[in-house]
Amino acid sequence: MIAVTGATGQLGRLVIDSLLKTVNPHEIVALVRDPLKAQDLGAKGVNVRQADYNQPETLLGALVGVQRLLLISSSEVGQRTAQHRAVIEAAKSSGVQLLAYTSMLHADKSTLGLAVEHRDTERALVESGLNYVLLRNGWYSENYTASVSPAVEHGAILGCAQEGRISSAARKDYADAAAVVLTSEGQAGKVYELAGDESYSLSELATEVAKQSGKTVVYNDLPQEQYKAVLIGLGLPAEFAGLLADSDAAAAKGDLFDDSRQLSELLGRPTTLIAQSVSAALKY
Repeated sequence: MIAVTGATGQLGRLVIDSLLKTVNPHEIVALVRDPLKAQDLGAKGVNVRQADYNQPETLLGALVGVQRLLLISSSEVGQRTAQHRAVIEAAKSSGVQLLAYTSMLHADKSTLGLAVEHRDTERALVESGLNYVLLRNGWYSENYTASVSPAVEHGAILGCAQEGRISSAARKDYADAAAVVLTSEGQAGKVYELAGDESYSLSELATEVAKQSGKTVVYNDLPQEQYKAVLIGLGLPAEFAGLLADSDAAAAKGDLFDDSRQLSELLGRPTTLIAQSVSAALKY
């Protein structure tokens, strides 16, 4: 039995889709906060079980019979350490044989504020005594291509990443890699630094968007605090705006760059090019 937390999330659904290509649906467990949102998975034969990070009492029952577990990091920044520890404790008590965790690229040395809770979770895994494997995911290309349409409309991509290079990959690439790890032997103890085969700066991204859209799109690099203020002005919560600005600032330092190609090696194929992700976003 292979279980996936956050199975109705963007990454979780893609992982299950990938698993279904090689695994009997009755051997897949979708762990979700709200089972009603996973009725389509149940219709495919996947076991749907209620499991809430904030309700540890739901986790033990949800993990009965599970041998391999993918812990997809929570989206609730600031609460993730406690939430992840609850899952790890339940996995240990339930006899899970391997726990795979979606951490962050170079989490052990990253300057991103988001890396702190990932380091805490990695430490908890070490302390747990569980067999684990770390999937240190780099940036999702969708983090940037989600704003392609507004960029075309306004003629600019904003940020504070300077000319820092970003080795992103499509969310599906990371999902397929997780499925490979969950269905392969000999994964315990491995640490994967997962990132795209190519890298680009935000000015190069703007050039690509302009090329494909036929519109003028430039990259406007701003001081970090000014970029944060712009995001708040656009309606983003201050905390989230701060995280985005912090991530861009870390990119300027090289924290979103990796050229090891471990992701494509794990996939057995090239990662999705940023040009392909831009094309998909423009068609959406």
